[in-house]
Amino acid sequence: MGAMSDFLENKIVDQIFRGQSAPTTSVLYVGLFTSIPSDGGGGTEVTGGSYARVSVTSNLTNWAGTQAPSSTTASSGSNGTTSNNGSITFPTPSASWGIVTSFAIFDASSGGNMLFYGPLSIVKTINTADTITFPAGSLALTFD
Repeated sequence: MGAMSDFLENKIVDQIFRGQSAPTTSVLYVGLFTSIPSDGGGGTEVTGGSYARVSVTSNLTNWAGTQAPSSTTASSGSNGTTSNNGSITFPTPSASWGIVTSFAIFDASSGGNMLFYGPLSIVKTINTADTITFPAGSLALTFD
């Protein structure tokens, strides 16, 4: 489960209640952190050792509808949850990334705005040559 950043919360309020344009992105970028961010940002994103955020195109194929995991039609469910429909695999580390504790989803491959963040259910030390993958359905976000 993840939380929305202050940035995204403010943009949604402005769109729904104040008639302003909301941010849209055709690609989301998943990042890893060694200390968890908060609504306002922060945290410590992994750097070095071939680390890069992973891009996932924003579409019905890549993200499940709220009606069921792995669904590829527009959301019609009542649980408010979406998750990745395919594996999200990070580049192979060429050096240790440290103890990875959390993730965030951004609107850019570097810098940009954090949209969502959350703790990982398994905290793990990422060493050289490890494979880091979110299997399908394992990166879930719930709107409630």
